[in-house]
Amino acid sequence: MAKVSKNLGDLYNGKMALKRREWRGFKDTFFDFGRWLVCYGTLGKLFLSHPIAMTRALFRYRWMSSYLTAAAFVDRHTLGLRGNELRYASQEMWMTVLACIDMVNVILKGDSNINHSKKAAKFSKKIVLFDEMMPIQLMGGFPNLVPLPAQQIPVFIPSEMDQQSSMPYIDAVENYGLPADACPLPASEAGCAILGAYPRIGKCFISSSMPCDGSLMASCYQERFFNMPTYPLGLPVRFNEPEVQTYAVKDIKKCIKFIEDQTGETFDWDAYFVVAKRYNKESEAILEKWDINKTKYPQICGPALTLYRMCEFQIAGSMTDKFANHDKKMNKLMMKNYEKDVKKGVQKHKHRAIAWACPAHYYSNFSFWAQNCWDIQVLVDMECMLSYHMFDESDREATLVDLAFSYERMAMRSHTNGGYANVLDELWKVCKDFDANIVFMYSHVSCKIMAGLQGLFEDQARERGIHLIWIDHDLMDPRTVSRKDMRSKVNRYMSTVLREEPLDPSLVDFDDEKTW
Repeated sequence: MAKVSKNLGDLYNGKMALKRREWRGFKDTFFDFGRWLVCYGTLGKLFLSHPIAMTRALFRYRWMSSYLTAAAFVDRHTLGLRGNELRYASQEMWMTVLACIDMVNVILKGDSNINHSKKAAKFSKKIVLFDEMMPIQLMGGFPNLVPLPAQQIPVFIPSEMDQQSSMPYIDAVENYGLPADACPLPASEAGCAILGAYPRIGKCFISSSMPCDGSLMASCYQERFFNMPTYPLGLPVRFNEPEVQTYAVKDIKKCIKFIEDQTGETFDWDAYFVVAKRYNKESEAILEKWDINKTKYPQICGPALTLYRMCEFQIAGSMTDKFANHDKKMNKLMMKNYEKDVKKGVQKHKHRAIAWACPAHYYSNFSFWAQNCWDIQVLVDMECMLSYHMFDESDREATLVDLAFSYERMAMRSHTNGGYANVLDELWKVCKDFDANIVFMYSHVSCKIMAGLQGLFEDQARERGIHLIWIDHDLMDPRTVSRKDMRSKVNRYMSTVLREEPLDPSLVDFDDEKTW
């Protein structure tokens, strides 16, 4: 068994911050505290780079204050970890924070709401806004432009960092007349537009039909707010059918032409293929991580794997070498530690699990709680199993087909669209590949896509002897289903069905209703 902390639940006191930092022994605490200092040092450097714009942003945008909790965000995703697991999680989460800092930096430099200089206005004209669900690899062909996922910084990322962040936006759009049973993600995005909380930035906007009708309707609110030329890049939903790729490539070509017309830039194929090669390196790295996790000695697991991959693919979009270089370093460390574990021949955790369906933003560290409390290691999450096929690195037409294929398999879409085989049949293949005996089946109560398959999941799990634990949540609104309610599903199953005792009893019941 792995070394674990005891009495972690006692660190919670019902308030926003924990009572104190966790003591992990001298070596691990020294490493952890060092990363904590680096985090605040980087945030301080960002503030000093744009003191006036940052001060205005903190007073104008309520979401900006959520980024002050970045250190707490990393802490939650390393709580209870030791040794290699601590180092994996800390460094993977840190790359996620750095990607967010880069996006905030773009906003501070070009948002006319908080930066009134001529330099900012000129910089803003180089920015192309993307729907947050739309990966930005396409912009590799425009090296002189700056892609910015429009909703990531105001809505998506804060909901991961601070469970309270989306509530004002959800309330705003419901007061506007939206039914309360709508998905909180598009509701938050629309509410953010209603309250005028998006930055005023960018030359044009690439909207999306992904992943669902709710997001499509939210795009209407946002288009009215941004009030700029918009191209709706609506790639096919039934993406398993080869013939639809012809339509998808035509749509991408039209989008490229739209960006050229709006910005005056010309698509640079040489620059694009550099990004394509970088994307392939990142895909090879995630496949290597999965291959290791399929063995008896998994390494990089849980939220550290999931959030990092989502950030690498959805936000960073292979536009720089940062993630590819980090992958090379981390995978080298991973292989070294894997070989050590093989020699020791000791399995670290008792249960092997898969997390499936759409997870709760407000409890992104849920998998690590299960590991600390019940010794359940989540080997892979559906949301990190995004596009991982290789791009053609030389042929223009072929690489656009690959790009379309990749966009069709982005976050919240790769399994929940394209037919039930992508989500139902695929789960059992993944369980077999990863030798998992438990599935955390997230049940997003406001999502209508997965509801019709619940009976099939239960019947087929029973046939295969797999423990399927349904975990209700409401994605970005903890008032509907709290973190405590989510934990109770696992607690009841583990104690009544598997008749097990918790690894750390203090984590079975604790108060984190107000905690970030």
